[in-house]
Amino acid sequence: MHYITFGRWKLATEAFEEIIQDFEFLETWEDRYGYIIDLGKSMPGLEEKFKTPATKVEGCASQVWFVMDFVPSDSGLVFYFKGDSDAIIVRGLIAILTRLFNGLTIEQVSQTDAHSELQKLDLRNHLSQQRSNGLVSMIAKIKNVSAKVLASKTACAN
Repeated sequence: MHYITFGRWKLATEAFEEIIQDFEFLETWEDRYGYIIDLGKSMPGLEEKFKTPATKVEGCASQVWFVMDFVPSDSGLVFYFKGDSDAIIVRGLIAILTRLFNGLTIEQVSQTDAHSELQKLDLRNHLSQQRSNGLVSMIAKIKNVSAKVLASKTACAN
């Protein structure tokens, strides 16, 4: 996987690198929560027509919806998703995940250790158990859909 090096860390995307840099600048978790909330507020929401049972992410305490797309490029199928939630902090977590995964090829999505990447933000130690479980469910949804598309692509190539 192609990573961007930042200090001692290797990151999946430049957009995610910016979040880590911002987190390092913020001194308290109150400030970091505010930052996450601001990310969520600045993220465009999904249109109501996309908030369906088919796009709902199961395993989240809040209502969460993802719409995923795979765009052909010279480097392969590139993953993009949009998401929304009825909880503003969860919208912020979705915004963080878009910065971690959007723009990666489906092969890179499958190789990205999202839990390790997110550990750099120390979220697990500062989110409630319900929010942590929801974050795990969101990552699983991204990984599962990408894996199915990758498997389909591989089967078609053979």
